[in-house]
Amino acid sequence: MTEVKFYEKIEDELLKFAVIISRTQNQYVFCKHKDRDTWEIPGGHREQGENIIDTAKRELYEETGALEFDIEPICVYSVTAPDNFDGSESFGMLFWADIKRFEAELHSEIEKITRMDGLPEKWTYPDIQPYLLKEAEKRGYL
Repeated sequence: MTEVKFYEKIEDELLKFAVIISRTQNQYVFCKHKDRDTWEIPGGHREQGENIIDTAKRELYEETGALEFDIEPICVYSVTAPDNFDGSESFGMLFWADIKRFEAELHSEIEKITRMDGLPEKWTYPDIQPYLLKEAEKRGYL
């Protein structure tokens, strides 16, 4: 069973991921990986020596083509799942972004993005990402 928890702070070196709940013109922005037929919130792994805010900015650009945006951290989250990191708790930072302008085309593993008024029916990470959205809503971001 997958468990998602939320924290205010954690040691920076424990943060392995950045996930960015993104909106543009009052619509959610979701992306679709080339190898999947599901939708996900933009995000990804932190690179060696990278600041977590820089991870978020890089992933937002790579996965959505966002060129101009406002971004801010929401909170730390963790995921514990038997098929993830040998069942140990892994940590990430959840961000909020308001995208103002997009690049004309994508240059990564992401096939396409979509703008939605609501949430997708087919999630890539159904045991994780809907909980991240609920927490953002609880904290007044949605």
